[in-house]
Amino acid sequence: MNNTERYWYEIRGSLYLNICDRCTLRCQFCPKTQGINQVHHYDLSLARQPEAEQVIATLPDLMNYKEVVFCGYGEPTLRLKQLLAIARYCKKYGIRTRLNTDGLGNVVHKRDIIPELAEVVDSVSISLNAQDTETYTNHCQPQLKSAYLAVHQFIRRAVDFFAEVRVTAIEGLEGVDIEQCRTIAERYGATFVPRYLDKVG
Repeated sequence: MNNTERYWYEIRGSLYLNICDRCTLRCQFCPKTQGINQVHHYDLSLARQPEAEQVIATLPDLMNYKEVVFCGYGEPTLRLKQLLAIARYCKKYGIRTRLNTDGLGNVVHKRDIIPELAEVVDSVSISLNAQDTETYTNHCQPQLKSAYLAVHQFIRRAVDFFAEVRVTAIEGLEGVDIEQCRTIAERYGATFVPRYLDKVG
């Protein structure tokens, strides 16, 4: 299938889906913020936001992958309708699905989207990124009010719906206390997974 506009890409046996290039954050550590639209050797630039049918039409054989991951160069929950439709399609094949998110979907949609996600998504990875509001704001530059609090609320809610909830923060960012981030994640009942600066994918 034609994937010239990169709606999917492969990393370590997983199929990553690139369905959105917009975001609620302006993270200073993100390559996109620095004008780089590439992950590994994949250019993730999008000329338009694809509809679910467009993405599905390009997908390779899903049975060749261990999981499908919603994680492109934007926040997948900004395109909730498309995300749910694509995930529903993938689940028909019994394939595991994962969402990588900034945890701000409930704020964007002004309602709790977690029950809808849990119907078709098996696990979530949520970017906490910092141990306090000041550090989070400095590095992530959120476009929404009370974003850091909203991430905490999303994590707390997610553990009641998903069998696996991973919380991440990037080791190597100035002022980020990885152990405090770990404590926050584990307090909510999530698993903490450190990421590393300048290592994408």
